[in-house]
Amino acid sequence: MKRCRRNHDRGRKSAVARILKMLNQKQQFFEQIKKAQDILITFRKTWNGDSVSSALALYLFLKKLGKKVEIAAEQFKQGEAFSFLPAHNEIKYSIDNLHKFIISLDIADRKINQIKYRIDENTLKFIITVRDGKFTQEDINTNIHDYKYDLIFVLDTSDLESLGKIYEENTELFYKLPIVNIDHHSGNEEFGQINLINLTAVATSEIVFSLLKDYSPDALDEDIATCLLTGMISKTRSFKTPNITPQSLSVAAQLISMGARREEINNNLYRSRALNTLKLWGRILSRLSSSFEQKFVWSRITHYDFVETGTNESNVDDIVDELIINMPQVKVIALFYEGLNGGPVTKAMIHAIKGLDALELTKEFNPSGTKNTAQFTLNESIQEAEKRVVNAIEEKLKKISL
Repeated sequence: MKRCRRNHDRGRKSAVARILKMLNQKQQFFEQIKKAQDILITFRKTWNGDSVSSALALYLFLKKLGKKVEIAAEQFKQGEAFSFLPAHNEIKYSIDNLHKFIISLDIADRKINQIKYRIDENTLKFIITVRDGKFTQEDINTNIHDYKYDLIFVLDTSDLESLGKIYEENTELFYKLPIVNIDHHSGNEEFGQINLINLTAVATSEIVFSLLKDYSPDALDEDIATCLLTGMISKTRSFKTPNITPQSLSVAAQLISMGARREEINNNLYRSRALNTLKLWGRILSRLSSSFEQKFVWSRITHYDFVETGTNESNVDDIVDELIINMPQVKVIALFYEGLNGGPVTKAMIHAIKGLDALELTKEFNPSGTKNTAQFTLNESIQEAEKRVVNAIEEKLKKISL
């Protein structure tokens, strides 16, 4: 009995410590927003509804506060599904003009009359006329300012490598500037100076809503609410996943009361399936196989399937979503498809949920991607690739308690 009581006390103290840590991190978040003037927002290279929606909501919010904000992520074709969101066209696919080149001129004891500039061939010339006095070479100073940003927000991203080219091409930037890391995944590496990780939230959008509401509720408008609700609807497959909480439903209700356009969201995400996509789904479902009591499912798509249904690889993500919605017990999904040029080349997409690591499950195939979704290509027939990959994953799953 005493041991149980001690365990209970330790658990309670641990929970209290987590809450206090979260409150402290939130206060630091507020202080960073107050101080920052030039902000970069970024998210994972494999866009999903939660990542892009939470990022756009934060972008719109900070713009309303008068901050200079840019949002950037590696280009991802499937991200076009969220083009209906406000400010979607503001997302850049690279980070440009990182440094500021500053020319300083000592104007002590001088009165400036006029400043002009002109470009002669490849030379930029500044023309400054003074009312009193004159300038000398010693009055001019030049320097390169460290970076045009003073703060980075990284949303719904487990590690910096998952940012793809945004991180790979600007690694120094992420080491020099403070990072606010906002996520709800248990595998997050807490790479930020401020880590707002809430494992009980169903989506990063839910965490962002709480932060923005506590900081400046009056700044929340219909567009911001629409972005946040899109993230939650997308993440929960329109509130059909088993991890829904009373808190998440309460947040959704508040967003709708703020003007979130729920019908627009559902129409764009779930009610606009083209006939050719439905035909492709039918072919995949007819070949669906499973093991581990349907916790691991897989199927294949041939080059002929793409041609006959008029679809392509961009439709594959939709199929993963549908399998998750309709098979809540699934923890690993594998889809194999032939390259559109035919031949003995097979592409594989492995999607893992509920704490599993897709990259670890397929590490012998040199995958790329994230812990949630791994992708790789094999120079062999689709039948051979399917058999080899499925066997490899099953061997690893035998050692894991599903």
